[in-house]
Formats: sequence, C-alpha cells, structure tokens
Amino acid sequence: MTDIALRLWRDDDLWLLHRANTAAMTAHLNGPESDADVADRHARYLRYADNGEARMFVILQGTRAVGSIGYWNVSWREQEALETGWFVLPEAQGQGIASRAIVLLLDDVRRHRGDRHLLLACPETDNPASNAICRSAGFQLLGTTTATFRGAELVMNEWVLELEAPGAS
Repeated sequence: MTDIALRLWRDDDLWLLHRANTAAMTAHLNGPESDADVADRHARYLRYADNGEARMFVILQGTRAVGSIGYWNVSWREQEALETGWFVLPEAQGQGIASRAIVLLLDDVRRHRGDRHLLLACPETDNPASNAICRSAGFQLLGTTTATFRGAELVMNEWVLELEAPGAS
C-alpha cells in the first residue's frame, strides 16, 4: 500500500477539480458544476489559504495527485464549527485513500482550528462510501438535514466530531 500525504492546494491544481467534475463523481452532489463555477472554486481555495478561512489539500499517493480534502469555517446550529469534504479520483477509489486522508486531515485540523471545537461532515444520505468514512473516523451521526446545493435539494447526514480541547490528552 503506497503511503499518502496531503499538500496544500496550489495554483496548478485546477485540473484536479475538472477531473472530479463529472456526472459520476458528482452524483451525490446534485451533478457537475459549470466550468466557470469550477474556476471560481479553485480561486476560492487559493484565497482561503491566504485569509485563514479554510485549508484545502491535494491528496497525494506517492507523488501522484489522486484527490482532494479540506476543511472550512461554518456556522452550524448557532455555533462556530469546521466542515470537511473530500473526493478521490475513480482510478484511486477502493484503496482506503480517503480514510487515511481524513486521519492526516484531523492532525492538521487540531493544529489550525483556532477556537472551533466541532468538525462536521455532511455527505448525502445515499453515499455509502463517504458515510462509512465518517463512521470509521469517529464522527457521530446526529441526523439528517436538507439544503439547497447546486440548485436542488440535497438530503445529507450530519456527522460531528468533537475536537479535544487544547492540551487535553
């Protein structure tokens, strides 16, 4: 099994968002985005690193980029929290890459979370792979929520992971 690593998002990573913007890869996200929306998301990822609003990463398998994972600031149930999301390209799926990436991400979250104590993940209810990753990473399922995403309703599970207080063991 090849080791994986996370690398902060860079300007030359736009191609990765385009590779993930297919009907199959976005089936649990109400479908693909327009090319303009993909370009806008890439620009936001770059801006986030500068302003501290989020940390977006490329998942590397050896030296090969195989996906993305990150986390960003959200307001959830009247409290400040972080939310995470990820994707792994089709040719790298089924190898446990996303599960290993979330473990690496949690290390980064704990170092850079500021005063936020909750990490959320909100995969579509009918996305067995992402829901299994949440379960195996120690998130607790609190229920479901429905929101408008990419112009249509999306029913999502609300998984929450309480982050330890600084200095706790």
